[in-house]
Amino acid sequence: MHPGFSVIFLTTLIGAGQGLFLALYAAEIAAALNVVALPPARGFFVPGVLLSLAFTGAGAVASLFHLGHPERAWRAMAMWRTSWLSREGIALPSFMLAVFLYGLAHWLEWRATLAIGAVAVVLCLILFVCTGMIYACIKFLQEWASPLTVINYAVLGCASGFTLASAFAAFTADRLVVAYITAAIAFTLLGLGTRCASLLRNSRIKHKSTLQSATGIHHPRIVQKSQGFMGGSYNTREFFHGRSKAFLRSIKWIFLALAFALPLLLLGVSLNHVSAIVLCLAFVVQYAGLIAERWFFFAQSNHPQNLYYQAIS
Repeated sequence: MHPGFSVIFLTTLIGAGQGLFLALYAAEIAAALNVVALPPARGFFVPGVLLSLAFTGAGAVASLFHLGHPERAWRAMAMWRTSWLSREGIALPSFMLAVFLYGLAHWLEWRATLAIGAVAVVLCLILFVCTGMIYACIKFLQEWASPLTVINYAVLGCASGFTLASAFAAFTADRLVVAYITAAIAFTLLGLGTRCASLLRNSRIKHKSTLQSATGIHHPRIVQKSQGFMGGSYNTREFFHGRSKAFLRSIKWIFLALAFALPLLLLGVSLNHVSAIVLCLAFVVQYAGLIAERWFFFAQSNHPQNLYYQAIS
């Protein structure tokens, strides 16, 4: 498939925002259990909520660039009974509203912050599922049609969110930094495991579609020399990335290094000597790696129509 950068930024930005909110709420739960002291509401929770909303809001804005008519974006919610895309379109603003109310409750020092946060957590998990299922429900794209798709979206979002929370806490609540770094390492290691599992699964896929089924010609030996057009078309632009297999292999190793190996190294260094600069660098590197990972996720899927439109001339 052709990777659209608007969707790449949508999924990576909202994932980081979701993970950051979960980290904020985890701190409040820990404080309620007397594990840690409650961080200051206006010095930690409120700016943390604003940062989470900034990421999710930026993702929502990025998604508009993928639409032919952004002014009709509200119509994407109309098919919520059957479309995971519509459900995501409802879950995202609902989650953002709940997070906003969570921050407002902390600003006004309401006692209902735990209850409002619990609602936001449920909406956060629903949003993770909706985003992943947009792709996992497409059965004919076999690289996507797996529970690992949903799991990876959730785990990688938590990994980037807790890495962001570690950097944020280094400026606002230093007593939480080590706990956040530990959680970020755990989620990054888990993400490495689940992403490698999906890479291994996809490398062993036996595709159901063949050149014979794509063309309707059932001769055992078919060699296609042309797609039937003098140049490219919508089919060759939107359903194929146009890159070589060597380029895809290089992107795979790049995202494995940037999204997992280097952040783990930087987070590990920060466990022994907390540095806000190193933690910020860890998030930036990991986020860059997740952009490459998401590009690879889209590019690796093989649309069956490419069996027919496999050559321009």
